Amino acid sequence: MADSEIKRHINSPRGDLIHHGGYSPAKQEQYSQYLKKLRQDFVESWDDKSESNAKLNDFERQKVLGTGAFGIVFLVKHIVTGKYYAMKMLEKEKIVRLKQIEHSYYEKKILCGLNFPFVVYMKYYFKDNVYLYYVLPFIAGGEMFSHLRKMGKFEETSAKFYGAQVILALEYLHACELVYRDLKPENILIDRTGYIKITDFGFCKLIRGRTWTLCGTPEYLAPEIILSKGYGMSVDWWSLGVLLFEMSAGHPPFFASDPMRIYEKIVAGKYRCPSHFSVELKDIIGHVLQVDTTRRYGTLKDGVLDFKNHKWFREIDWDSILNSRIHPPFFPKIRSPGDTANFDVFDEEKIKDSPVCLYEEEFADF
Repeated sequence: MADSEIKRHINSPRGDLIHHGGYSPAKQEQYSQYLKKLRQDFVESWDDKSESNAKLNDFERQKVLGTGAFGIVFLVKHIVTGKYYAMKMLEKEKIVRLKQIEHSYYEKKILCGLNFPFVVYMKYYFKDNVYLYYVLPFIAGGEMFSHLRKMGKFEETSAKFYGAQVILALEYLHACELVYRDLKPENILIDRTGYIKITDFGFCKLIRGRTWTLCGTPEYLAPEIILSKGYGMSVDWWSLGVLLFEMSAGHPPFFASDPMRIYEKIVAGKYRCPSHFSVELKDIIGHVLQVDTTRRYGTLKDGVLDFKNHKWFREIDWDSILNSRIHPPFFPKIRSPGDTANFDVFDEEKIKDSPVCLYEEEFADF
């Protein structure tokens, strides 16, 4: 998505709300007012009852980008505009069988309301007799996971660059009362400008207080999720700590072949930093990977300020990050707008059809 498209999508000048060289409470309050405006936009979108805004024959299917529990993601080309998109086809029968109707509905509502530079959003949505269709901008750079595996690990300057964007994205989601719950390199895309887009909002939930659902990826689960204590936004900050570690080390801090062993390590909070980690990186990770949520960065009285003013981020100009003015450490190789070279190769999938509308009542509100 081009910078001009980002500005049109946000429909509000971000301005120099975040400043380099110390992030004062006054500046944070100013930025918080901006986030409140974005939250209001999200609430208005949430209450919007608009019908579907496209149909299947508006698009030309190109190739499979990925597969999941509920369906397929295709690269598609809009026939009129010529623009490329990622079309997520969710099979209604699988959604019903796995009792995920409510999750799928809220994923659609959330994607339609998102409005921030470092998260994806819904461009079109519609349904037919068999599938639900969520059409998102195509991010040709592919998953951070793929690039991390090729490089082995990121330099700390790169981890800071990506980490700062993730922090701003989580701050925005939390301002909208959304807990993300699935932060990991596989769910972070890198666009042609070298900046990130967080994707896959299947586990994202609107909460006011606590929730108890066990969901996420084993290596990234917070202790309070594993222990069924009830949790809130704190789980996303824990996952940020795991992400900072994995970006810088090439592997997560808690890993084992058996998920139960992973959970034991997480709830014990025991991990070892590689020797090449800087003192500052070890310090910030230590403040985030706190089993005790009352001591975890992001949940303390200064909130996100604890990250923005931490010495590991002292070189980060947060305003320039927000406005995509920092030269990125890496540009993915993209030869054309529809280039899929940064994605894994998948076999073509058979598309199902039905002469009657399946589960019409269950999906009436989509």
